[in-house]
Amino acid sequence: MMLGLGAATLALGVFAGTAFAAGPEVVKGPGVEPACFAPDAKNAKFFQWPKKEGPYKIAVVNGFVANVWRIQMIQTAKAYAADPEIAKDIKEFKVVSVGTDMAAQLGAVEDYINQGFDAVLIDPNTPTGWDRVVRLANQKGTILIAFDNEVSGDTMAAVAQDQVEMGKAGAKWLLDNVGNKGKILEVRGVAGFSADKDRHDGFRSLMEAPGNNFEITEVVGNWAPGDSQKATADAIAAHGKFDGVFTQGGSNGTVQAFLDAKIPLVPMAGEGENIYRIQIAKYKDQG
Repeated sequence: MMLGLGAATLALGVFAGTAFAAGPEVVKGPGVEPACFAPDAKNAKFFQWPKKEGPYKIAVVNGFVANVWRIQMIQTAKAYAADPEIAKDIKEFKVVSVGTDMAAQLGAVEDYINQGFDAVLIDPNTPTGWDRVVRLANQKGTILIAFDNEVSGDTMAAVAQDQVEMGKAGAKWLLDNVGNKGKILEVRGVAGFSADKDRHDGFRSLMEAPGNNFEITEVVGNWAPGDSQKATADAIAAHGKFDGVFTQGGSNGTVQAFLDAKIPLVPMAGEGENIYRIQIAKYKDQG
């Protein structure tokens, strides 16, 4: 996260959508720190907003908050904004989490726009439904930036990782360590979120490729350790032995379910949470 609204330029991957007359200017790239923030398509758009003098009013509108990553993200943002070198340029910094209610998230963003905030960072609950607040932001001169989960259309700037590739990376690791057949447990994230769907699609695209013969059991762990642990425990009770596991998040909960069941650990591809990494180091010789 970089502070500075002076002629800010960001890359935006192009999807089907309608451009609005008001708002940022579409310019030639590259955008800010191109070595880090690479456009996701050759025809990506680059947005540039008029320069504004600080100090700035910045808001973060988060949705789902029941997993470790979201909590860490919020605390990191607050710590960054409190750093003396950054704080001198911030007039007001607000963070709100609205749960999975899309209407509540739209309302929160609209409220900050109407309060005259200079920028609103959004971890979107769904990819669609943002046109109204984008129009309002363009009218009021507020910069909207989506992150983590993607948004559809070509009207909002977005910074996100390649979630499909993350799913593929998990599949590649399992294929290397399990082979091309066996019983696999897939622990998914929050239903309806683009990150969950994209990781699932990437994972299945390789696991279900010709030549592979997997029996995949799918459960929902909501990227939360407690939910992941319960879903994994239920799957173990119902299906018995698994040869490998792909868990999108709350990975330490998945491991704990295996430990509680007192069954051998199996190859597991998960997300890089701290507790999960500690478990990997502690139990690396057990499976």
